[in-house]
Amino acid sequence: MTKYARFVSLVFAGLFAGFLTSVLVLELSLRGFDSTVYTQVRLVELDSLDKLAVATLLPALIATAVLVHQTYRTNTRWSTVAALALLVLVLGLTLIVNLPINSDQLHWNAQSPPSNWTNVRDRWQIAHAVRTVAAVLAFAVLTFAAPLPRTRRSSSPNTSVREGSAARMR
Repeated sequence: MTKYARFVSLVFAGLFAGFLTSVLVLELSLRGFDSTVYTQVRLVELDSLDKLAVATLLPALIATAVLVHQTYRTNTRWSTVAALALLVLVLGLTLIVNLPINSDQLHWNAQSPPSNWTNVRDRWQIAHAVRTVAAVLAFAVLTFAAPLPRTRRSSSPNTSVREGSAARMR
């Protein structure tokens, strides 16, 4: 089960991080354009990219949560917990900052965007940059932890000492 959870976690976290990176590059290139172009591109982005985000983030979160459970008593637990925390941060930022702005932008008119469009754009892009960095870090942590040998922790800190003593007594 751990092997499959690790594979699914890596694949979907990687896809999600790549997706966010692509959107970040697109968004940063839009900074040189006027409000009409920006609004038109945002409306195109909002048509289906949210679906792609959900289709990659949710499996990444679920698989990483399963991986945390599976590696709880191993030496890789902290890296999987860190990756899960980063993905939860991404989800939180998305729900608190990006989705409300997306919802608002769906009603923008490309011919007459709101007067504060640059402030809205900047808030969205800053939150998106933070979640992109978090997603890339989560993927990097999962990738780093994948080849590590997984040794089980004993449930009692002195178990190995007692087992070694019992073996010598025989």
